[in-house]
This record gives sequence, C-alpha cells and structure tokens, in this order.
Amino acid sequence: MEFYSGEQFRAAADAVRSRTGHSPRVGIVLGSGLGDFAATVENADVIPYEEIPYWPVSTVQGHSGQLYVGQLEGQSVMVMRGRSHFYEGYPISQVTLPIRVMQLMGVKILIVTNAAGGLEPTYSAGDLMLIADHINLVGMAGYNPLRGPNDDSLGPRFPDMAGAYDPELRQLAREVAREADIPMHEGVYAGVAGPSFETPAEIRFLRLAGATAVGMSTVHETIVARHGGIRVLGISGITNIAVDQPAAAPADGNSLHDEVLEAGKTIVPRLEAVLRGVLKKLPPTAT
Repeated sequence: MEFYSGEQFRAAADAVRSRTGHSPRVGIVLGSGLGDFAATVENADVIPYEEIPYWPVSTVQGHSGQLYVGQLEGQSVMVMRGRSHFYEGYPISQVTLPIRVMQLMGVKILIVTNAAGGLEPTYSAGDLMLIADHINLVGMAGYNPLRGPNDDSLGPRFPDMAGAYDPELRQLAREVAREADIPMHEGVYAGVAGPSFETPAEIRFLRLAGATAVGMSTVHETIVARHGGIRVLGISGITNIAVDQPAAAPADGNSLHDEVLEAGKTIVPRLEAVLRGVLKKLPPTAT
C-alpha cells in the first residue's frame, strides 16, 4: 500500500488510545542512539510498535521500537523510542503514520531529534544543532509524504513550509542551552533517503546548497506535522563531520553507524538537558 489513509491513521490512533489514559500534548521522536531518554517518562504506558495497527517497525540498530505515553517535566507526552526510515522499504506515508497518530491524539507540539553528519567545518562530533530550516531532497525528487490523495480533515492540499520550525520554540531552546552552558549551533538540515552515506561530491553539493547537517529522517515528519497544524522543534546531534574528499581506504558502513551510536553517548546528556528545559518552559498544558 503506497498511500495510507485517514482510516488507517484513525485505527492506529484508536489502538493507542485504548492502551493509555494520558492525553498527550507534546510528541517527541528520538533518533539513533537517543532512545534511553524514553525510559525517563513517568507513569508511562509502553506500547510496542508491532502491537499498533499499520505502525512501521524499525529494523535498525539503536531504534528499539516502543511508544511511551506519560508525563515528563509537567507535560503530557508521547515519546517514540526509535523511528522507521524510508530506506527500510516502507511507503513514506507509512513512515509518517506515527505523526498522524500524534495529530489525532491531540499533540500540539512535536520535538523531533536525529543523529546527523556535520557539513559545517566548525562543527564537532557531539555538538547539537538547532534546525532552522531543511532541504527535502527526497521530497524534491518526488517522494513528498503528502503525495497522493489529500484528506482535508487532516490538513490542506498545499501547506506552507515557511517557518516550518517554530520560531518561539527555537527561542526557548536557545534560552535553555544558554542557561545550561550547552553549545548549540543553528543551521539547515538536508534530508536524504539513505541508507548509503554521502559521497564526497554529494557533500560538496549539499554545502553549496546551504546545508549544515545531513541525515536520513526528520524532514518528512516535519512536513506531515505542519500539514496537521502541529508546531515543530527540531534538534540534530552531530555524530561526525562529513568528509568531502575521497578517502585513502573506503570506510565500512557498519563502522560509520557505530560511530553514530558512539557519538550519541556525548550527545545524549546535552540533548536531554535541552529537551527537559524546553518542556519545563512550556505552559503546563502545551499549545
């Protein structure tokens, strides 16, 4: 099935709703190596992805596949411990089905995180980057998550993507990082399909296009969230600095993914501090 419909979205949302008494208002998507943060959700109802109809189940190391619904820093939250990716073979409308479920559950704010390669030479592995904008290379090539029939009850046919990453939420994140003395860059995230890492020529192309980080997720989730009227805050954890010259010896793909997970050990405490700080600064019932 290429296009998932409101019927499938609602069946998945009904299944989640039947397993929890919480009414989440903040959704959080945790990227590669960041999943342990979900275990800190209080009074959590934990739902394995495979028990939710139509929900895609990740096959990637570092994405355990559980939905946590509970309380965190005074907010009612829905936290995805791991995500699926387009490169795993799922239709992009199924990859973004969890965001539709959040929308139908009443989520008003989405915080989306990812592990990303740094394109800006001044970045270092372990840094955080606040996403100010994105380049949807997958969507520009034809695989926009809104492709196909539009359900007007979920959002408009032609949503505006100017200001996709909410200015007020970004300002909260800046304040939290400054107060906690956590260095945080701000830049443009390029979304690619993967699973192969980028060639040196592609890295040079992305830099010329204005991207400062690159990864294989996030942009389609943001588009669907904005289509549904959900405010979005995006934060990348920089796991490595992309090389724009041919290497003397080819890198092993597994070792590169291990590098992503290893860098997460530095990123996690910084990102956790920012996430908790932002949640604390939101109104008691986030809107």
